[in-house]
Amino acid sequence: MKDKALEKVSILIEALPYIQRFQGRTVVVKLGGSAMSNPACLLEALRDVVFLETVRVRPVLIHGGGKRISERMKAARVAADFVEGLRVTDAKTVRIVREVLAEINGELVDKIEGMGGRARGMLGSDGPLLTVRKHPPVKTAAGETVDVGLVGEVTSVKTEFLRRVFRKSAVPIIAPLGKDGRGRIHNINGDAAAAEVAAALKAEKLVFLTDVEGIVSRSGSGEERQLLSSLNRGDIENLLREGIIGGGMIPKVKAGLRALEKGVKKIHIIDGRLKHSLLLEIFTEKGIGTEIVK
Repeated sequence: MKDKALEKVSILIEALPYIQRFQGRTVVVKLGGSAMSNPACLLEALRDVVFLETVRVRPVLIHGGGKRISERMKAARVAADFVEGLRVTDAKTVRIVREVLAEINGELVDKIEGMGGRARGMLGSDGPLLTVRKHPPVKTAAGETVDVGLVGEVTSVKTEFLRRVFRKSAVPIIAPLGKDGRGRIHNINGDAAAAEVAAALKAEKLVFLTDVEGIVSRSGSGEERQLLSSLNRGDIENLLREGIIGGGMIPKVKAGLRALEKGVKKIHIIDGRLKHSLLLEIFTEKGIGTEIVK
């Protein structure tokens, strides 16, 4: 019993300098993958967020709702089409997206407050917190050019909304929606929204909680895997060119690189399936997952 108690104390002592370093700093967390779809993983991630807020780090949560949105669209007999990872969004789709994201946003607020934390939920289209322009047509791998409809690219973030929430010692929880200059609501890719919010706040860190351990390279036979723990822009560009980074990881690393260029200190891609992965990455010497630095 005594040894276990000493082990717990040693963990706290290891975390102390990191807690001191990051007090008052902003950490933007994008919830995705298993961190959203697995209830146990989600609760662990939110406990980590409450811990951050309690030790006076400033966490901001950005969430999506892809799986639930697709299920709701199917029930409404609305086709779900994706082009290069973007959901093609017409007026009917954007109404469903807004409805589902509002539900999830409220649920996340309730869960954090149920753990003794404070949270303020907001749709990015309210205010609007996020102002957007229409996403340009997307060129597919087959060479086609597709108009993705009411999908937005963030042009500005009203950071004062978020700073008011910080002053109340609460966690902003943001659903990735925005409005254009004509007041039309647009769907926003969650990774891109997280990068723009992190950049606007000059965040210390932008963390993508996913359902993979990080960026992994493979041997020529594909049997041996190696986690790439630290990468820079040049490394990322090489890995993209070689096809080592592919699929759903591409928008994350591209969003991360944009955030770095706009002043975010460090990007982390970590496994949301691992218990307390967020705290392990921020408050321990070795960390986990992949970090991307400028």
